[in-house]
Amino acid sequence: MRERLREVAWVFLKLGTVAFGGPAAHVAMMEDEVVRRRRWLERDELLDLFGATQLIPGPNSTELAIHLGYRRAGWRGLLVAGLCFILPATLMVGAIAWAYVRYGALPQVDRVLYAIKPVIVAVVAQAAWGLGRSAVKTRFLGFLGGAALAATLLGVHELAILAGAGLASALARHGPAAVARASAWFALPALGPGVAVTGAQPFGLAPLFVFFLKVGSLLFGSGYVLLAFLRADLVDRFGWLTEGQLLDAIAVGQLTPGPVFTTATFVGYLLGGAPGAAVATVGIFLPAFVFVALSGRLVPRLRRSPIASAVLDGVNVASLALMVAVGLVLGRTALVDLPSVAIAAIAAVALVRFRVNSAWLVTGAAGLGALLYLVD
Repeated sequence: MRERLREVAWVFLKLGTVAFGGPAAHVAMMEDEVVRRRRWLERDELLDLFGATQLIPGPNSTELAIHLGYRRAGWRGLLVAGLCFILPATLMVGAIAWAYVRYGALPQVDRVLYAIKPVIVAVVAQAAWGLGRSAVKTRFLGFLGGAALAATLLGVHELAILAGAGLASALARHGPAAVARASAWFALPALGPGVAVTGAQPFGLAPLFVFFLKVGSLLFGSGYVLLAFLRADLVDRFGWLTEGQLLDAIAVGQLTPGPVFTTATFVGYLLGGAPGAAVATVGIFLPAFVFVALSGRLVPRLRRSPIASAVLDGVNVASLALMVAVGLVLGRTALVDLPSVAIAAIAAVALVRFRVNSAWLVTGAAGLGALLYLVD
């Protein structure tokens, strides 16, 4: 067990340090590490865990890391995986927040991101292909995944897509009676995002903690949904931040590796220094540990229920469609010229032909970007 805990700590410290690109990229890199290389579990099992994270609020990739730590090393692994995945990004964001407060500007990282993003596109594409072969078990599931992808690109809410895919899979396999039983699964998540704090609030560490605990407990969806939550309360209701500070906070969460939810660390530091950063970080990530601890043992049981298994198959292909949609959007922003396309092609060959670890590809791309920055 001690050896397993060391392995879990190393894997997720490494991923937390180099996992740029948001949740889709994080999931792709985890698949590379724990399925292809270390054989901790099969691809089907990873898909089930990934699908399960879509049905609970909070940062999906962090919750997947926590699930994987639990599967590998029990309750201690659950804590070690989550903390090691979160810690590197928290420290980086805290350092950037300190520099931001001191100097009033964000660091220039455009060239670094220019080199990293094409690699992330290749990593996501390779993982989506591998996971797709496991998720698309039938022609109907393939059709369902295509419909989910189209709905995502048309702007349909993520929860509606997941619920629709899960219920459609249950209907196709077990008939109308199964839909009534399965629909209860999606009732509680659908209610969550509508809850909001109202009224002006004086700033304090306790209200800051409560606010981010609420966000971590209720938020489904992407970093853009997080932006909406933060703007509604921190800017419009409480007046704790300006619009510009909020946009800078979101940018920092996007440009650093690891969970996008470390935006909370930046906001907390702006408002309350190091104590504020600690309080906000604990508040936004604590629910993820609780939700995974409560739901972790349920996933294998769901597979033993025919109706639940059908729902999970539908949720899995829809989750994969969400991942592909993010990859397509990232591709449009990353592959902007011939050099960026060449970087993506080289990364794809390295991943598929030579099985180079995705973490080292991202690290190499960051080094290339830093070199480009020095040359400019």
